[in-house]
Amino acid sequence: MENKIYNGNCLEILPSIEDKIDLTFLDPPFNQNKDYRFHNDNLSDLEYWSMMKEVCSKIFNITSSGGAIYFMQRDKNTENVLNCLRTTGWSLQNLIIWKKKTSAVPNSNKFGKHYQIIAFACKGEKARIFNKLRISPPLPPNYKNAYENGVFVTDVWDDIRELTSGYYAGDEAIRTENGDRFHKQQSPISLLLRVILSSSNPYETILDPFAGTGTTLVVAKQLQRNYIGIEIDPENVMTIHDRLNTIRKSDIIEKYYNDYIHTDNLKRIWDIDNQAIIKSYKKEQEVSLFEV
Repeated sequence: MENKIYNGNCLEILPSIEDKIDLTFLDPPFNQNKDYRFHNDNLSDLEYWSMMKEVCSKIFNITSSGGAIYFMQRDKNTENVLNCLRTTGWSLQNLIIWKKKTSAVPNSNKFGKHYQIIAFACKGEKARIFNKLRISPPLPPNYKNAYENGVFVTDVWDDIRELTSGYYAGDEAIRTENGDRFHKQQSPISLLLRVILSSSNPYETILDPFAGTGTTLVVAKQLQRNYIGIEIDPENVMTIHDRLNTIRKSDIIEKYYNDYIHTDNLKRIWDIDNQAIIKSYKKEQEVSLFEV
């Protein structure tokens, strides 16, 4: 399969995709009245969720049997997300809580917001592929002994920091010449790494229908997955091509390898033996981060 990046509306492009999709990461605009150049982010609820149902249905039609979708949204839209997936044929597997490592958003009359939801669903009753990842999180204060073989990843992800607008956006956030964020909703590499490792194997096909700055595709490429990206903004498409043509040091996934070192099949799903990008990086740095 040839890796592809389409510039256009995913609703128009999805029906023309002939390749079978094994995993989709769906992170659409959240309808929060943000200023997008080629998208109206202030639709009525009826218009917005009708659009999302159409997107989910079209993705379902081109997904392989047992293929997966990860649908990310705001916590207040959980009911709509679940209804959207259910009515378009998907079977919910988990509702993942991505708990931010940043400060909660305060609220005057209810608890502050501190997470987003990611609905993990599949085509069919059971996902064809699910790799049980192990991580080694810091010990809680009342624990004395370290985790000998790590712990399995659960449906609460509280160890991945979002790319905030401030200090913690770091080098990974793409910036304009004057230092401003190019895209304030850019997803972190570590989030897509977990999604792709969990629900795909090397040489399978990953789809991102709202590709943004291309984080999904950048991770897929390094993990030896095929990828298809759809993005309506031509400036974003140019940025995606730049990121894929020259993998930035901040985008290289190798630094996260030891986080998953206790995962039984890690070498196979990471496809270490065929990582040309990583080998080049090792040579440049004259050190291997894989050595434990």
